[in-house]
Amino acid sequence: MRGQRADERTQAQWHQLIAEAARSGSSIRAFCRERRVTEGQFYAWRRRLNGQVQGAAQRRAQAAVPGATFALVPEAGATPEPAGVELVWADGRRLRIGPGVDAATLRTVLAVLEPERC
Repeated sequence: MRGQRADERTQAQWHQLIAEAARSGSSIRAFCRERRVTEGQFYAWRRRLNGQVQGAAQRRAQAAVPGATFALVPEAGATPEPAGVELVWADGRRLRIGPGVDAATLRTVLAVLEPERC
């Protein structure tokens, strides 16, 4: 039981550290150097924690809806404008992409948000 609590504490510490890195505006390399952790540790824990979040979210989504659905939803009181796309990650992050966005810029933004997938 003691080992399980220690693991939960460690996970919570890494979750907090990863969130701080995202808010810091620093590169991962600089952030890790400042916090005296290796980049390898950082990325391994981020993958591990993201996998837990994504796994739970995927299980919920598969149980509720067997596929993806899309709908255009105007904001209350908004005047009709050309539609864009909103990406929503399992952890709640959102990215709104307006019409006419530069493809190279979008790739750069997505590479920053999801570096292991781009």
